[in-house]
Amino acid sequence: MPARTDILEALLFASDTPLELARLREVLELPSVAAARELVEELSARYTDRGLQIVEVGGGYCMVTRPELAPWLVRLTRSRTKQRLTRPALETLAIVAYKQPVSRPELDAVRGVNSEGVLDNLLERRLIRITGRKDAPGRPYLFETTREFLVAFGLRDLGDLPKVEGDLQMPELAAVAEHGEAEAQQDPGAGGADVPAGS
Repeated sequence: MPARTDILEALLFASDTPLELARLREVLELPSVAAARELVEELSARYTDRGLQIVEVGGGYCMVTRPELAPWLVRLTRSRTKQRLTRPALETLAIVAYKQPVSRPELDAVRGVNSEGVLDNLLERRLIRITGRKDAPGRPYLFETTREFLVAFGLRDLGDLPKVEGDLQMPELAAVAEHGEAEAQQDPGAGGADVPAGS
């Protein structure tokens, strides 16, 4: 069995909220809250002069980066947001922005290619999110833009999107179903010409 400090380390790393001592005692099956505190202190000693540290916040414990490393983390975040969006990504993002919530079959029908790879990329960048499922055969996920999308493109809200002439029409999905997804080309996703976000 792994050492309890290793288990605690994994719990703190995986949790997106501070873990209370009572919760740690329960999960680790420790005899008391005091034993949980001792374990936290033991693990915390491992992180002396390291990039991470264990801190007590909001009534619990969590693993965080050291404050003095903030400039490098900011640099990483900036370099990530400067990465360019491909034309397929911008095309997909535009369809989601104007027709949200929209399902992948609807996107595929408009674009004429499989959008799965592009959607995964946009989800990873947090420019879109899954907002539910469509009440249709297969119950496909519905996608919509996020606050990060608004920030990346300098928009106050979706009302600031440029107006388009006419209306974006969704092709009949029955025709797509007839031909099957197997005939749809796979979108390269990360490939294609680079286009800066917001251009």
